Amino acid sequence: MIQSSKILIVDDESVIREQLESTLNGEKYEIQQLVTGKALLDWLSAHTADLILLDVMLPDIDGFSVCQRIREQAELQHIPIILISSLERKEILAQGLEAGADDFLSKPINRMELRARVRSMLRIKHQYDELATMLKLRQELSNMVIHDMSSSITSILLHATLIGETATDETTQTHVERILMAADRLDSFVNDMLMMAKMEENKLLIHPTSTNVNELALETQQHFSIIAESRNVQLSLALPDKPIKFFLDSHLFRRVMDNLMANAIQYSPAHSTVTLRITTFMDENTCDHLRMEIIDEGTGIPEEYRERVFEKFEVVDLKKKGISQIGLGLAFCKMVITAHQGKIFVTPNQPQGSIFTVEI
Repeated sequence: MIQSSKILIVDDESVIREQLESTLNGEKYEIQQLVTGKALLDWLSAHTADLILLDVMLPDIDGFSVCQRIREQAELQHIPIILISSLERKEILAQGLEAGADDFLSKPINRMELRARVRSMLRIKHQYDELATMLKLRQELSNMVIHDMSSSITSILLHATLIGETATDETTQTHVERILMAADRLDSFVNDMLMMAKMEENKLLIHPTSTNVNELALETQQHFSIIAESRNVQLSLALPDKPIKFFLDSHLFRRVMDNLMANAIQYSPAHSTVTLRITTFMDENTCDHLRMEIIDEGTGIPEEYRERVFEKFEVVDLKKKGISQIGLGLAFCKMVITAHQGKIFVTPNQPQGSIFTVEI
């Protein structure tokens, strides 16, 4: 059995608290007694626990509400909660599970049942902790590998550029251009991965400045013109005559443009058009908002998958289903736009294709 597991007993009756603790004492747990729901929430704001035995009828906040508040906090969601009550089991069980509890015990407490339920919940908690540790180590290893890849890609870009500067025949120049384009896309992908990792660790800071969005769009068109031409795809810009300026992290927003444009070109058929459209609109409070649309004429995305394409953990499953226009680049775009307090979504283009829309 797991040693030194931290168990919180929350009950306003001292007799019940002592009974529960004495029953569990033989297991060598570290036990903390609390009297109210507020005391539990305050304690959890500064400490952690491996299991909570929570009475339903507390003098301040009932156990269901306490349970819901705990489940609303991501850092506490993994702590098992066993509700304890003398009320009707079926009624409490249904309401408790809905509130986020993991198990239920009826008063008077059966000592053998209590020990068995506690062991079971702690076993699950221990497995969760081991899995979380393993995933963290795997993520750290992945980030190290990606960082090392970035150095190699930089070397490829450097040497390909040097070859291009000295090459005299057209064939070599064409091959160098294609190497540079492929390496540039791979470099963007690696940088997206690194940024996603930093964002998940709350290390990425957004630095909004007054940004000319028209200029970003023109730079994006110029960057992808060779790629589009090689695929027989036409690029079209729909920009307002007057330059649009918004407070954005220009570097990150340009990366979003690049990702969406690359995605649209990659999945567009030959002789089709990809359009980058920039507009503004006002909300009900007459505040100006930016809208960017990347419009393609590809196969489109079925309605049931249009929200899932932006979730990184859905990528593998959706690829197995044969859904195109997905990848970690879209997950990166969502993280950046969310950090700008905006939204990103996809709708169908008529008669064929997709419209990826960003609104900030």
